[in-house]
Amino acid sequence: MKAEDVRGLSADQLKDKLVDLKKEQFNLRFQKATGQLEKSSRIDEVRKDIARVKTIARQKAAEAKA
Repeated sequence: MKAEDVRGLSADQLKDKLVDLKKEQFNLRFQKATGQLEKSSRIDEVRKDIARVKTIARQKAAEAKA
């Protein structure tokens, strides 16, 4: 996911995306613990996507207050 794509989302869509990413992160961690994870690099990708969504959500909130 690119930052440009995330910036185009509304605040509600960002919250939904964050929930989806956290669910995916949980599932990936569970798969890793049970030895079923095939693509371990996906864990890092999801972690970075979560950070990206949180950062852009924070920026949009700051812009709304200013």
